[in-house]
Amino acid sequence: MYGKSYSACLYGVDGFIVEVEVDIANGLPQTTIIGLPDSAIRESTDRVKAALKNCGFRFPNRRVTINLAPADLRKEGSSLDLAIALGILLSDEQLSLPDGRRFVAVGELSLDGALRPVPGVLAMADCARRQGFDAMLVPPGNADEASLTGGLAVHALPHLSLLVPEQERAELASGKEKRYTFDAAGLLHKPGRSADPSETAAANEDYVDVLGQEQAKRALTIAAAGMHNILLSGPPGTGKTMLIKRLPGIMTELTDSEALEATKILSAAGRLQSARARQGLVRLRPFRSPHHTISPSGLAGGGSIPRPGEVSLAHRGVLFLDELPEFSRGALEVLRQPLEDRNVTISRARAAFTFPAHFMLACSMNPCPCGGGPGQDGTSSCVCSPAAIARYRARISGPLLDRIDMQVEVPRPSTNELSASGTSSAALRIQVEAAARRQRERYRSLGIQVNSDLSGAALRRYAAPGKEARLLLDTAIGAMGLSMRSRDRILKLALTIADLADSDEIRSEHIAEALQYRQLDRKMPE
Repeated sequence: MYGKSYSACLYGVDGFIVEVEVDIANGLPQTTIIGLPDSAIRESTDRVKAALKNCGFRFPNRRVTINLAPADLRKEGSSLDLAIALGILLSDEQLSLPDGRRFVAVGELSLDGALRPVPGVLAMADCARRQGFDAMLVPPGNADEASLTGGLAVHALPHLSLLVPEQERAELASGKEKRYTFDAAGLLHKPGRSADPSETAAANEDYVDVLGQEQAKRALTIAAAGMHNILLSGPPGTGKTMLIKRLPGIMTELTDSEALEATKILSAAGRLQSARARQGLVRLRPFRSPHHTISPSGLAGGGSIPRPGEVSLAHRGVLFLDELPEFSRGALEVLRQPLEDRNVTISRARAAFTFPAHFMLACSMNPCPCGGGPGQDGTSSCVCSPAAIARYRARISGPLLDRIDMQVEVPRPSTNELSASGTSSAALRIQVEAAARRQRERYRSLGIQVNSDLSGAALRRYAAPGKEARLLLDTAIGAMGLSMRSRDRILKLALTIADLADSDEIRSEHIAEALQYRQLDRKMPE
């Protein structure tokens, strides 16, 4: 006898549909799973057998062959347990599904038949919706997550015995052999909503709490408007970390497509909790702040079964590296390719996985190992030798520094600045949203949304400065010895400054301000 059910697995951060084909034939009792299963899937035989028996179903005492198609793609994880159990029940004619419904079944089985949640259900649900399935059967812990895509009827199954209609469960428990019909209507999930404390906490972070540092706030406003990478350099206690941690509060919300991408990554990494899923798709831009002891694999992603790293968890948001020179050289160098390509590729012997990594890099650092630096009056408490400062700054390679659009000094504020009222996040966000609207309108036919994504012909078309502005830029490039990559980044930065000024062209003052944000290029020790 032959039966078939459908499930899904993860490939990187994307889902793919798996056809679970079950053939039951005469012969010695044996269960074989083929189609490149990993250890967790091969072990599912014992979980499924125990779950079926403990729920009142019977496990066929014959030769059972289970094929996972497509057979040339490796399957990993425990998400196929439920579909394998369904396939066995369908092929053994113990259960039938409602006519005209195409179900994707995802979930891990416990030995007593209870369903446990699995990671990556959002990506699987999105794949099922795009491939024309109309229903999904998941554990209750994944039901809110599966509902986020829309277009699918989500059925939450807490226990395998609930596949049988309530009025027939007594017959199932008594061991009566008959064909039962899956009671889909009784398990239909209706997602709810509740307050999300993380969003409330984020809203309480305001730039008005940072006294002074108006120049740094201006730089961060430009960075948020165009998604430009930024580095703040200054002595300890000047507010560098406070300034960057409040950056998400002035950034625009994620668009629908960006929100789906960001939420899928959280789901694939197993970080999308049920409370978060009840809120719908993630709308606040991600903010990730890993410790400086993080490994290259933790930053870029990896493992025997590759999982997203911090650069992917920060997709469409901010990756904050506090005390940048304290990170290992290997960890910092893995950022170079994601900063250019907006994705990271991890190759293994069996496959290559590509994870999205379109993030804004925000960093902070001290001006020297001791942390001393010039104050407003020009005095300095630094006791480091020029050689020590050179070694400290050399921990950041030139190619990585070249990829950071803005390098801003954050000095100790003066007494006058401390007594003045600061700019609020709400006021800065109004400026950012206006500039973002200009960019979306300008690039609506290009498939990009922000100035930092410009390259090639599009950069020459949209970021062409006027004659005087071009002369100023070329003169500065020669005097500062900047690379052509730096020239392009200055042009994109100047375009964002022009957007904030509601200007249709890049003028000399926009180029001049953009050049001011290359401070480390001018002050690297000889």
